[in-house]
Amino acid sequence: ENLSVKDSPVSARQLGDLIARVIDDTINGKAAKQVFQALWNGQGTNADDIIEAQGLKQVTDSGAIEAMIDQVIGDSPAQVAQYRDAEPDKRSKMIGYFVGQVMKASRGTANPQQVNALLKQKLDALC
Repeated sequence: ENLSVKDSPVSARQLGDLIARVIDDTINGKAAKQVFQALWNGQGTNADDIIEAQGLKQVTDSGAIEAMIDQVIGDSPAQVAQYRDAEPDKRSKMIGYFVGQVMKASRGTANPQQVNALLKQKLDALC
């Protein structure tokens, strides 16, 4: 937009609040971009209101994430068989499919670190 920092439509306070929501895992980086864009466009006065209004709060409840993982694993028998049959060093690359499916099921709101850790644990238990 070729604006100076002082002319930015996003105030330092708004930006600070947005960064705090990423640090405290309320939202992920993708959601932060959406919130920043909304702040920039004047669609809200603070990050928390936009996060709530747009349903961007990150899912960190292990039980909810595990339920999504169980559903994805149950819906993907061929991929589970491929994972199980793969050499251990190849499995880390194969987990991306499952992560993508869980993120799709959560509409991008599941905590990716938790998804990865729980998926690896559950898939390795099947081997």
